[in-house]
Amino acid sequence: MSAGMEHVSEQQVGWAAVSAAFAALGRAFLCVDADFRIVHASEWLDRVFGDGTSTASQEQRLQDLFGSDLFGEGGVLRVALANGERREGWRAMFAVNEARHLVSLSVAPFPRGLDVACDPRVAYVLVVRPSPQDRDDPLGAPLAMGGLIARSPSMLQVFGLVDTVRQTDATVLITGESGTGKELVARAIHDQSPRGQGPFVAVSGGALPAELLESEMFGHTRGAFTGAVRDRVGRFEAASRGTLFLDEVGDLPLSVQVKLLRVLQDGTFERVGENHTRKSRARVIAATNLDLARAVREGRFRSDLYFRLRVVPIAIPPLRRRREDIEPIAHALLARIGARHGRSLQFSPDTLRVLLSHDWPGNVRELENAIEFAVAVCDGQTVLPDHLPDLAALDLAASDAALHEEPKTPREFPGGRAVSPGLRNALDAHHWRRVETAKALGVSRITLWRRMRQAGLL
Repeated sequence: MSAGMEHVSEQQVGWAAVSAAFAALGRAFLCVDADFRIVHASEWLDRVFGDGTSTASQEQRLQDLFGSDLFGEGGVLRVALANGERREGWRAMFAVNEARHLVSLSVAPFPRGLDVACDPRVAYVLVVRPSPQDRDDPLGAPLAMGGLIARSPSMLQVFGLVDTVRQTDATVLITGESGTGKELVARAIHDQSPRGQGPFVAVSGGALPAELLESEMFGHTRGAFTGAVRDRVGRFEAASRGTLFLDEVGDLPLSVQVKLLRVLQDGTFERVGENHTRKSRARVIAATNLDLARAVREGRFRSDLYFRLRVVPIAIPPLRRRREDIEPIAHALLARIGARHGRSLQFSPDTLRVLLSHDWPGNVRELENAIEFAVAVCDGQTVLPDHLPDLAALDLAASDAALHEEPKTPREFPGGRAVSPGLRNALDAHHWRRVETAKALGVSRITLWRRMRQAGLL
């Protein structure tokens, strides 16, 4: 036997031994190269997911098997691995041989220096185990779908509804507070549906006055109104082979609601300024942060349109009611934002406690903005509480103590806010250079920035 064959044989024996060890624990492992393609899949996959699964997985891209949310460009786990980080217990849908399996994933960079026994192409390792199919009995592990990340039972139910309606053309009404991710849910439904290769067209019901909104949705002919210098295709026509996302549908004027009801009933409409009836085959997904049932009672929204839109209702809970989602979302945002700046960052335990205790009235959007700010001002590798923007109960007592020289009776400055003379005097004394001013007051520059913003000095 040649030396090369001996090396291959030893490698195969090693794979078999490791596969057997993982199989004894009810797990499979995948070895992945630097391009996130599988170079080895343990045969245990065949026993759990059917014959041929391990062979079908070979040389496949991870994003094709586990989804782009995890392993596409900017995917949560891909970014973590590229940063040299380990992630444990993430849920994923394993799509292979035209079947989809719910699994738990743990991923880690492969340690260097083991090339003697292992394929030198291996850059990362994935450990896979099957998960219960009941999403209401979560593993306590996060799941990513369509840019959303969750581990809470309430959001896993939302993910389950997305999976249920993806093969239908049923109209969906998504409700939830601003910043909860309504458009992301709509996009997830579209992307996973048979219409996923078609356009996803969005229009906001509150963005334009009634006459312009009608033209935006249904199109117009040349000369239909002042400024209509040519024919225009509306959003319903543009989305005919895809999905039309009606955001802020609760803000639609009653005149537009009538035309919307008609197109939902029989798929027909006319452009503004013409009598020719046109047909749209767009699938409609609507979203609102308003209480539409109340709007119906108050006469601001048509009841027949409400029930036409609410064929499949999906309610997204606010972040304060699913606090178990805050940590995985925050970690994912930190990895993504940090990667954009070429940095690998982590939260301190105290920072995580602050994030978990905050109510986040702006929901995920507010959380993202807070982390964007923290990354911008953090000059090390660990995000500390002092790097966060204005969140409740953030060391205000300590900053007040540091400003003890300021008198008890403040005077007014721009914006009607109260500002202590000591703060203004310190800024003037140091020519408004914040680093020097913060040192003089004995506070961090972030605390100084917060106090200046509160006083209307920024």
